[in-house]
Amino acid sequence: MLKVHAKNWDAVEVLCLEGQIVNGETEILRRIVQSMPVTRDIVLDLSDVSVVDAHGLGVLLQLREQSLARGVHFELMNVSEHLYRIFEITRLNTVFNIDSAAQFFPRAAYAQRMPVAA
Repeated sequence: MLKVHAKNWDAVEVLCLEGQIVNGETEILRRIVQSMPVTRDIVLDLSDVSVVDAHGLGVLLQLREQSLARGVHFELMNVSEHLYRIFEITRLNTVFNIDSAAQFFPRAAYAQRMPVAA
């Protein structure tokens, strides 16, 4: 079963996924992303995802396209080596923005501090 834990960081929605992004388990993710209020960024944290099948990749692509159409930046972070290999084989690593938490969170923290400092 796929579990989704949402965290809001300023105008950035971080969705921490846990489980498998596979056929029959993706509807909750789709519903959450599509029902999100207007935000600047959507980040999917895949650190606790063990498997992504072809259907799951298709859902991720669909959510990315829908987000971009709304002007929302969409990226993945904490992709394990095993999952990253799937993205490489399918060449989706050239489609998705894939960052590590170390790269993402300092940028988000800086963006969050900017209005206070201005």
